[in-house]
Amino acid sequence: MSSEKQFIPLNIAVLVVSDTRTEADDTSGQTLVDRATSTGHNVVEKVIVPDNIYQIRAVVSQWIASDGVNVIISTGGTGVTGRDGTPEAITPLLDKVLDGFGETFRMLSYHDIKTSTIQSRAIAGVANGTYLFCLPGSSGACRTGWDALIKDQLDYRTRPCNLVQLMPRLMEK
Repeated sequence: MSSEKQFIPLNIAVLVVSDTRTEADDTSGQTLVDRATSTGHNVVEKVIVPDNIYQIRAVVSQWIASDGVNVIISTGGTGVTGRDGTPEAITPLLDKVLDGFGETFRMLSYHDIKTSTIQSRAIAGVANGTYLFCLPGSSGACRTGWDALIKDQLDYRTRPCNLVQLMPRLMEK
């Protein structure tokens, strides 16, 4: 980290994909909200939607189109069951996929959950100048994703490089 640079707070939207969770018992989305705000970012909205690709796309599409959202982080719906459809909902919206995110997330998760990490279809990418990160639905996965990957990439002071410094160039043609 470079102390010469100033922290740049980003506007983050959090999406919880679940058929069963409510605001009262959602720990994964709240983990992301708490971690983002404690590092100085602004959480501009948090929404819970069912495991339905069209409802997921509707919310995410609104955020992608908004100038007030820089980053979208979702939790849930990345497994392999019939209802898990977050990657299918998000991938068609992406302009670019950040393949290294899912690969690195699974590598880091292996230390905690061993071979069960192959069941994770965590993905990330960019759409209309907005970064998207899709994490599994457990609080542990959200902690791993934020603490080990997302937090530093959303900090302008991180060296040798970070995603924030690329933001002015995301819409280049």
